[in-house]
Amino acid sequence: MLKSCKHCGKIHDSKFICSQKPQRKKYNTEADKFRNTNKWRNKREEIKQRDLRLCQICIRGLHNTVNKYNTENLEVHHNIPINEDYNKRLDNDNLLTVCHYHHEMCEKRRNTKTRSTKNYK
Repeated sequence: MLKSCKHCGKIHDSKFICSQKPQRKKYNTEADKFRNTNKWRNKREEIKQRDLRLCQICIRGLHNTVNKYNTENLEVHHNIPINEDYNKRLDNDNLLTVCHYHHEMCEKRRNTKTRSTKNYK
């Protein structure tokens, strides 16, 4: 039986594996494995409740805040990354509720600092 492929848009046999199909991410690192545990899911929910389900950067009006009381697309950010200090992965003082926009901003800033530090060593 022929089917339209959702990955490339061509028509293939239903048993054909398209080369455009994205590969599933393998969870190889300790940090990746941790993110799929119930401990992390429960801690993430606890931190969101602690922060009243508000982005802690938006509520302070920092870094291009549009909506001060942002409750949309919330994520929990590790100030010290899991791969730098695995023991702080569940430490309340290391976790902060942020919206997706500000989480991306934090990660970009972290990556920029890491790259510039490596260049000067």
